[in-house]
Amino acid sequence: MTEPFYSLSISQLAPLLARGEVSPVEVTEQFLERIGQRNQEINAYLTVDADGARAQARDAEARLRRGEGALLTGIPLALKDVLATRGLRTTCASRILENFIPPYDATVCVRLREAGAVFLGKANMDEFAMGSSTENSAFGPTHNPWRRDRIPGGSSGGSAAAVAADLCTASLGSDTGGSIRQPASHCGVVGLKPTYGRVSRYGLVAYASSLDQIGPLSKEVRDAAVLLQAIAGFDPQDSTSVPEPVPDYLEALGREIRGLKVGVPQEYFGEGLDPEVRDAVEAALKTLASLGAELVEVSLPHSEYAVATYYVVAVAEASSNLARYDGVKYGLRMKGRNLMEMYYNTRAQGFGAEVRRRIMLGTYALSAGYYEAYYKKASQVRMLIRRDFDAAFKKCAVIAAPVTPTPAFRIGEKIDDPLTMYLSDIFTISVNLAGIPGISVPCGFSSSGLPIGLQILGPPLGEPVVLQTAHAFEQATDFHLRKPDF
Repeated sequence: MTEPFYSLSISQLAPLLARGEVSPVEVTEQFLERIGQRNQEINAYLTVDADGARAQARDAEARLRRGEGALLTGIPLALKDVLATRGLRTTCASRILENFIPPYDATVCVRLREAGAVFLGKANMDEFAMGSSTENSAFGPTHNPWRRDRIPGGSSGGSAAAVAADLCTASLGSDTGGSIRQPASHCGVVGLKPTYGRVSRYGLVAYASSLDQIGPLSKEVRDAAVLLQAIAGFDPQDSTSVPEPVPDYLEALGREIRGLKVGVPQEYFGEGLDPEVRDAVEAALKTLASLGAELVEVSLPHSEYAVATYYVVAVAEASSNLARYDGVKYGLRMKGRNLMEMYYNTRAQGFGAEVRRRIMLGTYALSAGYYEAYYKKASQVRMLIRRDFDAAFKKCAVIAAPVTPTPAFRIGEKIDDPLTMYLSDIFTISVNLAGIPGISVPCGFSSSGLPIGLQILGPPLGEPVVLQTAHAFEQATDFHLRKPDF
């Protein structure tokens, strides 16, 4: 074995562990050493749980010796710091939760522990998942492993950067408006946002409850399928989880896509799309066609209203969800001469500027006299966007489109221009509003060597056909095999 273990995918590492050619303890130690040497450069991790990871690795080793291993037994993972982890601090990259240690695990963490995975630590993110660049973290931005002066995307930027930089084998992120797919595109990795309700949100610190969804970031499509298989399924602790059986996602990967209809939405190829992104995505469409897929034009006419709709629905829900951080029950508590002053001081000093902005926008949208003008109207437009996708999927099996309008921009370039920053999610937001699955798979590079992603979308619970199409494209190209010079 000449390659270091940290450079391997789940599908490459799992057989070595199963055959006893390497031990989970050895692999985990190699990752911890690499994190110690390299994390400072990109700030992908907020918390590294070395002792916990070693204990889980020893447990995985014992399982493998007993012949009780599974595909994830001994596999080192990173978790976005928005997922509750029992006994390990969960900060949401916010001062208000800087020292918060949950007494329970999120359901996805429970399922990964049961599968024998090893948790290396908690990954950096935009505070409370509010952002597109991981610059809004209270603990400093994450840097893109491909170019340290560029953003990694957000809000799951730490999760994507950790995978790209070989600081974990794979990771979990959350996606409210593109927060898995957009950083996956910018970091040259695979990122899957499942159907709303396919994966339990129990233990996910809420941003916008009707939009949030947990999903994997990985080095290849097969790994994303393995992780989804482990975390998907009904959970009685999450009333929005879907009580539908989980199919065999790996079984879908071997199928060819000859005759598969791939929709191309013209609204996603208009003004504002960087020419290099357009060229890479159009080349990817030609690759799909060369594999026998049939490209068909579809229309998503209400796409132009998606950003406005999202930034009413999401901030309104955030305003409600973040009301719990008041200095009374848990988290940061600042002193005040009375209860109102304590509330004010706690929230003013605990929340960053972007979180405060979104809370105020959401509170305004929900206030008396404005609810019908804003939140109700946005909810109606959201339904129109959902119907656009329903109509499109009557003509095609999947939709292929860009993930982001541009490659990764420079750190600090857009931080003072919220509207421009919000527009960087223009191609991903509709997917969350409609609740459908989507994946980002590497499809090219800009002239300056920055990764570009192809987005493949499917109908509700259409993860098998999304994975099938993404895998077929991936196997016909080598973009996913390229690594940053890190």
